[in-house]
Amino acid sequence: MTRKADRLEVFVATKGHAFARDPFEAMLRAEGMEPTFVDHPAAATLMNPEALRGFDAILLYDMPGMDFRAPIDRRPEPVAPPPVLVEGFEALLAEGKGIVALHHAIAGWPGWPGYAEALGGAFLYRTRTVRGGARPSSGYATDVRYTVHPMAAHPLLDGVEMPFIVEDEPYLHEIFEDDIVPLLRRDPVPVAACFTSACHAVRRVPEAERTDWQPPEPSPVIGWAKAAGNSPLVYLQPGDGPQTYAHPGYRRLVGNALRWVASPAARDWVRERRGHASPVGT
Repeated sequence: MTRKADRLEVFVATKGHAFARDPFEAMLRAEGMEPTFVDHPAAATLMNPEALRGFDAILLYDMPGMDFRAPIDRRPEPVAPPPVLVEGFEALLAEGKGIVALHHAIAGWPGWPGYAEALGGAFLYRTRTVRGGARPSSGYATDVRYTVHPMAAHPLLDGVEMPFIVEDEPYLHEIFEDDIVPLLRRDPVPVAACFTSACHAVRRVPEAERTDWQPPEPSPVIGWAKAAGNSPLVYLQPGDGPQTYAHPGYRRLVGNALRWVASPAARDWVRERRGHASPVGT
């Protein structure tokens, strides 16, 4: 058993999307993490260098910034991030705090473009302007079996038997390909017809009327590293539920990602890529 003194202290931001907390925590502890779970809105007030001084890394498993109780034809209504969060998050990226984002975290804070720039992409619950152009809502598919393959050598893959098969919830969403280093891909790549529009789902549009969705082109990429300001950041698209949490390959990917973003080597990597780092702003 790993001694507490040897475990990484990880600040885990949650809320906005339901998940099985006990199996998720068990996954993190099995990988040598000491997680501290904080739900929004409290998590937003604590995301700043002073409050997170004692933490080795941040894990985003939240989906904040949307009002799902808005009138159904406007659902979900984007909610502006509190200024304390914007200021604190920008300070964390300037400081170089390591961040790992999982699964639905890519959909967080749609009213804050800088957040998507930091993560390297966006899952859209409604049509939105992204990087100056109108983009359709993103899509999801449930319980899809696919194989995870590596795309590049990286510490994320240390000790992971590749390829491996998962059954998870794949996404069809925006990826800022110029800003990321792709690390993982899925095979096969589901065709667009396999996905459901997130906007149609939350607005309960009848199946027969779901004819206006022009989905983005599906990408094989499901995991990447990037420089977010001065911070090393990893995004992993799989991670929908206990079946995935329990998979030894996925567990090791999450553990490796947290260990890497917390390391001096990751900060050195960011310095080498600083010319590609994405600024965060409102």
